[in-house]
Amino acid sequence: MSAASSAAPTFGKSTTLGIVLIGALAFVAGLYWLGTGWGATNNGGGHVAGRGLNGYAALAAMLEADRVTVHRARGKDALKQPGLLVLTPPAEAKGSDIAEIVAARRGIGPTLVVTPKWLALRDFANPASKRGWTRIDGTQPPDWKGYHDDLAVGFVSGPAHGWIGSGAFSGLQGPLPDDRKVQAGTGPGLESLVETPDARILAGYLTGDGSNPALEHWIGMQRHPDSDPDEADANAQFATSYPVVLVFEPDLLDNWGLANKQTALMARRLVFAAAGGRPADVTFDLTLNGLGASRNLLTLAFEPPFLAATLCFFMALFAAGWRSFNRFGPPRLSAREIPLGKTVLVRNTAGLILRAGRLRLIGGPYADAARERLVHALGLPRGRSPAETDAAIDRAASRLDTAGPRFSELAERLRAARRPADLVQRAAALQHLEKDLTT
Repeated sequence: MSAASSAAPTFGKSTTLGIVLIGALAFVAGLYWLGTGWGATNNGGGHVAGRGLNGYAALAAMLEADRVTVHRARGKDALKQPGLLVLTPPAEAKGSDIAEIVAARRGIGPTLVVTPKWLALRDFANPASKRGWTRIDGTQPPDWKGYHDDLAVGFVSGPAHGWIGSGAFSGLQGPLPDDRKVQAGTGPGLESLVETPDARILAGYLTGDGSNPALEHWIGMQRHPDSDPDEADANAQFATSYPVVLVFEPDLLDNWGLANKQTALMARRLVFAAAGGRPADVTFDLTLNGLGASRNLLTLAFEPPFLAATLCFFMALFAAGWRSFNRFGPPRLSAREIPLGKTVLVRNTAGLILRAGRLRLIGGPYADAARERLVHALGLPRGRSPAETDAAIDRAASRLDTAGPRFSELAERLRAARRPADLVQRAAALQHLEKDLTT
């Protein structure tokens, strides 16, 4: 590996840019899923997010067009907000759960409960169908044991011939999507709001249970033909007890039924009646339909006490980004992992000796090596004993008139050295004499 190739970047500019872009997109996608609650709710179910025949997305859109604020509740806390609450539980929901929600709202706000009827399936067979579209595959009435077991829900025998208004809704009428499968309710104390021509109750409320005096008062005000159903009611009874409206025929409010203009106008009036006038807020429940979710993590990150951690995260993110685009000093050039040359060999050998702690043992070998170099440089005979060779070197030094101690004396001092400082000093003196003799 050469020095030029080792200095080359690991990734090219285009690859690095691609990695950064993919990471940024993944981060944005993560924020999106955190903000939207992890997944779509338009799953073909009979709830406010459903856009199929049995869903209630059209009702929510109509209210929003009428300047009513619509909330889609996916948590239990949202069910405790003031204003009208619309429950659209599935047929297999637990009656005790419905009863608990309704009972908790007796002092909070009015409630409108819609019973299911249709067994709807996702329309996968139709290639032109969009997400959430459904096809009707029979009926499935509710089985809510534990919630108003004194009421019975069943189908009207024979054609129903549409719906008509009752009481404050007198004079209103319209068709139903499927006149042969119409669901009605019966029970003691059930007051009709919308019914069939043969007086089968399609929507109504219970009287005498202590929860409906405000609704009765509002409906009584609307019996006058010149009154405006959009006017908000200032009834003081709403402060202590709120009504519960039951809709037994879901086609009065679902997407299939609201395709008819008369039914849509009646649905608007029915919602206003349940709310006691024009509502400012309407909340549609999604928890009973299995679409409950925890609190929005993205919103939660910007609320105390998690706001401090979020600010620290963004500060660290900014610091890391700033540091990645600004470096201190010139870039460091990469060198060879194993450089070439005798210098590297000597350095590595010296490092090994230092790590072994045997520096005191190199004095004698260094003096012997210096003797051999001088024998070669001065042309002295080989094969003599070390003492004879040292004496010959001393005589050569005397003839050349060199200053300082003799070779034999310097070599003996080097062999006797034990401390690193003494070794370096005496080896340097021996090297200086060798330089004088060979120059």
